[in-house]
Amino acid sequence: MDAVLVDTSVWINFFKGNETPVSLYLKAIIPTTLLATCPVVVQEVLQGAKTEHDFKRIKVFFENMIQLRGDQYELSIEAATLYRKLRNAGITIRKPNDCLIAAYAISNKLHILHEDKDFDFIASRSNLKTIKA
Repeated sequence: MDAVLVDTSVWINFFKGNETPVSLYLKAIIPTTLLATCPVVVQEVLQGAKTEHDFKRIKVFFENMIQLRGDQYELSIEAATLYRKLRNAGITIRKPNDCLIAAYAISNKLHILHEDKDFDFIASRSNLKTIKA
């Protein structure tokens, strides 16, 4: 399997020790799969860290992943285009940042591992590829 972009929804459960099917899947693939992250995911996960120790531990964890880069303006336009396309189809994405995360996955041709139904909606109307755990 190529690298996988892991969404905030999975990381939150993973770092809290919540055993969901998707967080357990992540735990199983960590030794054998390249993991990718993007700035939005890093921000969302780190801002939820309860202690300074947790913040530093999680930060180091993310530093050892593939860090996706891209032109911020282009990615923002792609995310807005995704959001509008879905909205015009009668689908409202609850967190617009999910469109930005999806734009990173699409532009890097990566599958996304998530626990957020909005990514399924995005995938239904775009080139986003999701992983079913």
